[in-house]
Amino acid sequence: MTDELKKLEDAFRSQSVSPRSEAKAEAFAAAMIAFEEEKISAASQGTLDGTRLNKQGGDTKPLSKWRRIMNGLNTKLSYGLMGSASVAVLALVVVGPNVSDLLDGGVGILPITQNETKSSEVRRTKEQTVPSNAVSEEVIGEAVPAEQSTLADSVLVPAKPLTQDIQHSTRLLSGLGEAQEAARVQKRAPSPQVKSSVGQSLQAESSAQFSSGRVSGDLIFPQYRDQGRDKFEEIETNPIKVVSEDPVSTFSVDVDTASYAFMRSSINNGVLPQKDAVRVEELINYFDYAYDVPEDRSEPFKANITIVPTPWNEGTKLMSIGIKGYELAREEAPPANLVFLIDTSGSMNDPNKLPLLRNSFKLLLSTLRPDDTVSIVTYAGNAGTALEPTKVSESSKILSALDNLNASGSTAGAEGIRQAYNLAESSFKADGINRVILATDGDFNVGISNPEELKGFVERKRKTGVTLSVLGFGRGNYNDALMQKLAQNGNGNAAYIDTLSEARKVLVEEAGSTLFPIAKDVKLQVEFNPALVSEYRLIGYETRALKREDFNNDKVDAGDIGAGHTVTALYEITPVGSSAQRIDDLRYGENATTLAADSSEYAFLKMRYKLPDSDISQLVTRPVTVADEVSSTVAASTDARFAVSVAAFGQMLRGGEYTGSYTYDDVIALAQSGKGDDEFGYRAEFINLVRLAKTAATLEPLE
Repeated sequence: MTDELKKLEDAFRSQSVSPRSEAKAEAFAAAMIAFEEEKISAASQGTLDGTRLNKQGGDTKPLSKWRRIMNGLNTKLSYGLMGSASVAVLALVVVGPNVSDLLDGGVGILPITQNETKSSEVRRTKEQTVPSNAVSEEVIGEAVPAEQSTLADSVLVPAKPLTQDIQHSTRLLSGLGEAQEAARVQKRAPSPQVKSSVGQSLQAESSAQFSSGRVSGDLIFPQYRDQGRDKFEEIETNPIKVVSEDPVSTFSVDVDTASYAFMRSSINNGVLPQKDAVRVEELINYFDYAYDVPEDRSEPFKANITIVPTPWNEGTKLMSIGIKGYELAREEAPPANLVFLIDTSGSMNDPNKLPLLRNSFKLLLSTLRPDDTVSIVTYAGNAGTALEPTKVSESSKILSALDNLNASGSTAGAEGIRQAYNLAESSFKADGINRVILATDGDFNVGISNPEELKGFVERKRKTGVTLSVLGFGRGNYNDALMQKLAQNGNGNAAYIDTLSEARKVLVEEAGSTLFPIAKDVKLQVEFNPALVSEYRLIGYETRALKREDFNNDKVDAGDIGAGHTVTALYEITPVGSSAQRIDDLRYGENATTLAADSSEYAFLKMRYKLPDSDISQLVTRPVTVADEVSSTVAASTDARFAVSVAAFGQMLRGGEYTGSYTYDDVIALAQSGKGDDEFGYRAEFINLVRLAKTAATLEPLE
């Protein structure tokens, strides 16, 4: 409660003024009759606020009788404010003991300045955009800045139909007989025809008003937007490991890019992403690298290894492992059976959610072949089929179904997933790709919403041959934690779409890698040689860690690689004898080594994968030797330099625990040296993001 309201409340509670009931009755009777006449007049003009179009197509606003009466009352009662009947009722509405009754469950109160009119329809529109548990001060703060919202220039009314509130208020006061009240209500009640006209007008205009944030007259309310409810899985940064104690590192590949796009969206909005939103490997893997690729599909990828000095730590080295999937020609791509599972709940009613989602799927359609099949399942309060399986050759039918989508209601995501899988199975292509593509902000709030339950469901369903990919949209209530679990366990990938350009990158330029896997359950295991390496640390991949025994267990799921996908993993290693060693040697323990001290091997790399149509893994091995080492960062390839710059930036966004005194300017300089041709400008965009991060806020300000 503001200081002004507190003072006003204290003033009324300390006085025992009894206003004349006759004056009160006369004032309210006249005011309410005039107010309802104004509403009837407004409805008859076909607009919500009573404005009439002028010759130029603009609005002409007559001064309402309600305002003239209130202005007159304010003038006449300026010398006797405490005794005024109208002000007494006003105080009762604002600070009286029964204010909770007037607020109808705590929805809030809305300000009306002297230059604005307000109808019950406006309040009803506002109720759609304000959560039921919002506090009154927050609602006031959305409509009018705090420095402008004063008692001197505002009239506060309850956020429900005004006629009901006034009737309730007058019943709380003495001096009005039941007969007087009944007569007044009957006299000012609008006709059924008028009520119908107002209802039809509201129904016709509500959708446009809600999406734009504009309501009747000149009064504009900002569209409600969730803020600060984004959910990310908590990540503990990988620690330094001592080779003599724990020489083996095992993890699953990660081809997702959602973290990079969300980071970009945050920084472009002037705020740094929260720490757990940054998965360093997804930042690195957002970019394409010119790694060597195998010549045929029998060997889906090969390892590319480079060792360079660490730019942020003089005594350590960076070991880069890069693989790139076999490129699949368009004519070689298998047929596709896709189910678009689209979140149409109320939380998707935002320009960067459902509208962007529609256009993103339209871009994806342009990459499919005429015989490919598309169907659409939507979910809000419940789920249903918006489009039965349809060939892409009937694109007009698919586009029409997308254009007819609207956002409203709660989010029954689990039911939508169940129906989407059923639809995919009903049109299953035995020789093709069968995939559900979930597009959502992840805000499941009806039915099953527990990530572990949903994870178990998609784990079982992947045995049917149907996979699940996830496209995330929006900010404020983005549930990344849930979507990561769904994508990882559905044998699909996760991306975040913040712009139409990102949609084109993910769904057009990288359509092959997004839709067509060339290897599944891809695992990497590195064994370090204690004769040459004393310590190591895997940069990123915290959510993809596997147990050592999982590597040879074909029942353990891991990440898939699509056609043309690149995957990069970086280890920071400390050579034996380096002054950069962080962990002291044990006084008691074995110092035996498996190889001679003069061995040329830093480590031994193993990779396991399954071909798309096989359940038995294959093994690829390669030693990492001094021959893979370059003498300086400058001597490394442009790809290696750029990947290292991205790794440094990602670690710094997560707190820079291991990057020492390395700065954003150092990142920019290194990235510029590794920018290369940059055909699509993605690397230049990254460099600009680093510049923006230098001045970005650490916490998004409350709107």
